Amino acid sequence: MRTGARFPRHLLALLVVLLVAGACTPGGSDSSGSEGQVVLKLSANAVKGGKNAHEAEWLEDWAIPAFEKQMADQGKKVDVQFVGSGADDEDFKTKLALDLKVGGGPDVISVDGPWVGEFAQAGYLKPLAEVAGSEVDSWDGWQQMPKPVIGIMEFDGKRYGVPQGTDGRVLFYNKALFTKAGLGASWQPKSWDEILRTARQLKAKLPGVTPLQINAGTSMGEATTAQGFLPLLAAAGKGIYDEQAGTWQAGAAVRDVLGFYQSVYREGLGDPRLQQRADGRDRSFAQFADGKIAVLAEGDYFWRSVITPTQGLAPMKDRDQAVGYALIPAKQPGAGVNGQDFVSLSGGGGWVINPNSKHAKEAWALIAFLASRPAVEELVKREPRLTSRNDVNQSALEDPLLIFIAEKVLPITTTRPGVAIYPQVSQAIQEATEQVATGKADSEKATKDYAAKLGKVVGADKVSSG
Repeated sequence: MRTGARFPRHLLALLVVLLVAGACTPGGSDSSGSEGQVVLKLSANAVKGGKNAHEAEWLEDWAIPAFEKQMADQGKKVDVQFVGSGADDEDFKTKLALDLKVGGGPDVISVDGPWVGEFAQAGYLKPLAEVAGSEVDSWDGWQQMPKPVIGIMEFDGKRYGVPQGTDGRVLFYNKALFTKAGLGASWQPKSWDEILRTARQLKAKLPGVTPLQINAGTSMGEATTAQGFLPLLAAAGKGIYDEQAGTWQAGAAVRDVLGFYQSVYREGLGDPRLQQRADGRDRSFAQFADGKIAVLAEGDYFWRSVITPTQGLAPMKDRDQAVGYALIPAKQPGAGVNGQDFVSLSGGGGWVINPNSKHAKEAWALIAFLASRPAVEELVKREPRLTSRNDVNQSALEDPLLIFIAEKVLPITTTRPGVAIYPQVSQAIQEATEQVATGKADSEKATKDYAAKLGKVVGADKVSSG
């Protein structure tokens, strides 16, 4: 080629595609090592000394060496290479989606549960059994996992991954404030009416204290949907999305939930100004820790990371004595999803296999090892957390709140739908709760407005008023 001559544009484009595909090939440019050695690449949004450091340390220092030894004892040469990241979750997700789209990416990947359906719909993931074979369904680990937790990594009734960690939502309350208001230190409401009666008594007896904090509005973001609206919707007997019918809920249950929000904020049982602040959720944490909020609907993250006595974001030195926790009751006994008296919502993530992996059998063996009892127990030693395994939760957890959630919450919990359009639905939910919390609309109008927005997002034929 002559010096200075232009490279043909169509050949340049082809070269770029080939380079990208080569760089993103599962397991690197060559996922087999010398003399039959299998090379697996394992990716998680974790890095030593940074984001999710405990997980990165567990993987690099314990899990990977232990798995490689297990394989060696079986006469198999497997080299696992960890690909860590400390990126923002959305940036990690975007890069992962791009890699999978062009047939690249690591062999085994840690993903957030709500991504599963979205990636499956896009063709980036396939069911585990389809990728790795029948041994997936016969794995004994499934028997140790509550059905709702397994559902975190399912889509359309098929298992796309193995759940690793999870959480649960409860009602936290300040025992001292309850006692001061004449309510006693032990509380477990059995209906929405009982929650409201308690909040009214707190308001009457404790001027200057916000009785009840239920996240609402767009400033709270996904916390509005996941900590407030969706658990309440489950308490009203409905899920937000019906996978079998492919429809989204906008009926009487939604109106009931918005009616509950209306009671909270129109009666002054909650602080509507808090819901409109960009830092409203952090302020609610601080106010609870300072004894300015009596009841707070939150997940176990609040207990183990926010008000933990020594290193919390809003530490409470007397947390274990001062803070109680209760199950979220159905609207009335038996009115929750599946006829339940109590409900919750859980998130979490897990391990999936890249459908383009050249070593799917070994990738499944790695996942089964990472989710085995010894491996998960080792992780919990490094960072106390709820796991997907009942046996580990029973043997390794010592924190009373985590034990409470493992025993009482996980068997009755629900999850968010993992479909691509969910974030837009969540935004519509946040806007509906904001209308009610700020007094711009009553529950009836807010429900109608929500149904109309939902129709524009998912299609009018996909909106259920039942």
